[in-house]
Amino acid sequence: MKSALENITIVDLSRVLAGPACTQILGDLGANVIKIERPAQGDDTRKWGPPFVKDQDGNDTTESAYYLSANRNKRSLAVDLTTADGQEIIHKLLEKADVLIENFKVDGLAKYGLDYESVHKRHPHIIYASITGFGQNGPIAHEPGYDFLAQAMGGLMAATGEPDGQPMKVGVALSDIMTGHYAAIGILAALNNRAQTGTGQHIDVALLDCTLASMTNLAQYYLTSGKTAPRLGNAHSTIVPYQVFEASDGHIIIAVGNDRQFSRLAKALNHGEWAEDARFATNSARIVHRDELCPMIAEAVASQTMDYWIALLQDVDVPVAPVNEMPDVFAHPQVKARDMEIEMEHKGSGHTVKLVGSPLKLSETPVVYNRAPPVCGQDTDDVLKKQLGMDDTAIKALKDKGIIE
Repeated sequence: MKSALENITIVDLSRVLAGPACTQILGDLGANVIKIERPAQGDDTRKWGPPFVKDQDGNDTTESAYYLSANRNKRSLAVDLTTADGQEIIHKLLEKADVLIENFKVDGLAKYGLDYESVHKRHPHIIYASITGFGQNGPIAHEPGYDFLAQAMGGLMAATGEPDGQPMKVGVALSDIMTGHYAAIGILAALNNRAQTGTGQHIDVALLDCTLASMTNLAQYYLTSGKTAPRLGNAHSTIVPYQVFEASDGHIIIAVGNDRQFSRLAKALNHGEWAEDARFATNSARIVHRDELCPMIAEAVASQTMDYWIALLQDVDVPVAPVNEMPDVFAHPQVKARDMEIEMEHKGSGHTVKLVGSPLKLSETPVVYNRAPPVCGQDTDDVLKKQLGMDDTAIKALKDKGIIE
């Protein structure tokens, strides 16, 4: 079947997570993604382990689990951007490409002639996506940006954690992931615009901006009231009950979204009278009286198992779910039905590797899984021959000079 982006070529100068997450999405949709890496070193995340993929003899390879998570459906071209020959290779690729994506510090590529102004002047059709910590302008634009900083500065950490504990970062690099998603959206929008105008543009995406945008209702809570929403751990600032409760054998979450659901919950807990109590009958009242209500719910939930409550509450249409560890997640029949675990042949290990599948389900242009995350420089010869028409002699000359690997 046809892939949605099979006519699009992306030159990917990004490393670590936000940029690679973006280009993996686009690669899953069929784009030809050429991952540009430093010879002998490659993407920093290749070494961010253990765990690493094991080879057939049980030894560690050079690919970490972190790297595998964001780099399928790409070809790796190892080229030294600090050299004039290396820079010219990138420009030649851009002649036939559609998108360049990078996550260097602001102006970091100018010394290589690969900044937006230089690229736009030579290749006006190119969509140039820059991912930075703080954007292309502003008083700290030139500072290095990391997911942890963005979570702290964007309000995410202050809203996460127990009320009487430290602010807490999210368990994964969520600012990076969200920024990668926003970058992908921006690229798709720019491609649509170019189809009408023929001209590319600069996409400026920042970790801090995307983190703040992700705060949605909590950011709006402040803008509307002038007050900061309280940190409530696993509870919700404006919905009650909407939190974790401990059953006799583990934790579940109960997420009551309206008063009708609360009435059904109260009856299921054998306390139908709560729905008639003025303190609890409406969500606004439950917020005021959460410290009275939630301990009573907790006491009731503790009396039975997780499975008991999940079956009972699902039967009466009250949102409920187990708090799963990863083995439980991948064993769940719903996750299996959605093909969220896949296997691909991995050149570096000599066997298949398991990967997290794409959540995108398109009926006419489904995602593709054509290439496992490559080893560094795996596709150098292939890219230079197929994309640029170089012959073996020219490629050998570049290798001899250490410009490519």
